[in-house]
Amino acid sequence: MMGIGGIGFLGYLDGISELLYGHFSPTTANILIGLSSAFVDNGTLMFAVLNMHPDITHGQWLLVTLTLGVGGSLLAIGSAPGVGLLGQAKGLYTFSAHMKWMPVILLSYFVSIGVHLLLNADSF
Repeated sequence: MMGIGGIGFLGYLDGISELLYGHFSPTTANILIGLSSAFVDNGTLMFAVLNMHPDITHGQWLLVTLTLGVGGSLLAIGSAPGVGLLGQAKGLYTFSAHMKWMPVILLSYFVSIGVHLLLNADSF
């Protein structure tokens, strides 16, 4: 999170925000942020989004929290619990074992977005 603060201080966070929320629709930007949480801790990314101060609706804030939460599970390295599980399982649950489930998690990622868009269509 200190890295996010540094990126913000240097002005790069504003550039990233302009790229995401200025060139893409908020829905697309939030989906891309969620996918990136497979590689970067989702708590850190949420801190970055909060510091970007995007002008988005309540439904979009719900969407970004949904995509960050589910997207962090795409790879076991994208969330602290996933990394903890890999460390504690000592070979019983490995990165390659998790990758077998990645297509199912990816499908559920997009299904959850679709359900969110259907249920909360009035808040966009």
